[in-house]
Amino acid sequence: MAEIKRVLITGITGFVGSHLADFILADSPDVQISGLARWRAPKDNIQHILDKITLEPGDLQDLPSLIAVLSKQKPDVIFHLAAQSYVPFSFTAPVATLSTNVIGTCNLLEAVRELKNSSGYDPIIHICSSSEVYGQVRKNEVPIKEKNPFRPASPYAVSKVAEDMLAFQYWLSWRIKTIRTRMFTHTGPRRGEVFAESTFARQIAAIEAELSPPLVKVGNLESIRTFLDVRDAVKAYWLLVEKCPPGEVYNIGGVETMTVGAMLDKLLTLAKVKNIKVKVEPERLRPSDVTLQIPCIDKFTEATGWKPVIKFDKTLADTLDYWRDYFKGRLQGS
Repeated sequence: MAEIKRVLITGITGFVGSHLADFILADSPDVQISGLARWRAPKDNIQHILDKITLEPGDLQDLPSLIAVLSKQKPDVIFHLAAQSYVPFSFTAPVATLSTNVIGTCNLLEAVRELKNSSGYDPIIHICSSSEVYGQVRKNEVPIKEKNPFRPASPYAVSKVAEDMLAFQYWLSWRIKTIRTRMFTHTGPRRGEVFAESTFARQIAAIEAELSPPLVKVGNLESIRTFLDVRDAVKAYWLLVEKCPPGEVYNIGGVETMTVGAMLDKLLTLAKVKNIKVKVEPERLRPSDVTLQIPCIDKFTEATGWKPVIKFDKTLADTLDYWRDYFKGRLQGS
């Protein structure tokens, strides 16, 4: 493919988007990075790189704003990472989840299609789907391959099925150059506090700071996950747009598989406070859950040569340190 000179990241202020910007700045410093950002989006995750990127105001649910941003920036590659990504919230707000993830993605693809028709603009678009599209797989279906049936078990998963298939349809119908990924569990520093690994680490850090009693509140600890460090994930995304053809879909995930409970045990061994108790809270349990998320990543590895290199123990230690620094800053500021 042609040299990548300009990229646009939707969701640049978020967890994965900010890490992707960090990776590109370190790996390919000549690439110009712009990010789509709503005016009210918090910028904590990108505060350290604000002088190295360009933020463009816009909203995925507003087609004219997307056309304006793309007309101005004309990125060679669009990384579409913005989403309502918290599965439990999708049960509470299914319409908002579908609107953000499905209509927002459709607007982005429509903006590209309109500009392609009017000016020949023809970028590569990475559409970030999710392993949640596979839902509850059967034991004889693991590790999960790209051809596995979809059995979405949440409104979020349904939205990602639609997003995934929209991207494929725009490639089939109009040759909009989409490449889809179905990312499995990934985590690390800056992960939102509502997600399992991060909420456990945050609670432990608060206990260490003597801001909370020695109790970690949890949901389903029996669910099996294969964990990947976000810094390995964003490297995979960069290799995707460098090496993979449009129209394809790839599973991306880690190689370290365990129950959520085993992951919590690893975090508890890192805690400076011992004898922390664990309590299951019903409100932390999903109405329906997926409990066997083990990926087959052979297709992506063969296409790119990528493999995870960061050990999950380091991922957890760095995530816990992130929350320790957060509470240290709060205490110093009080």
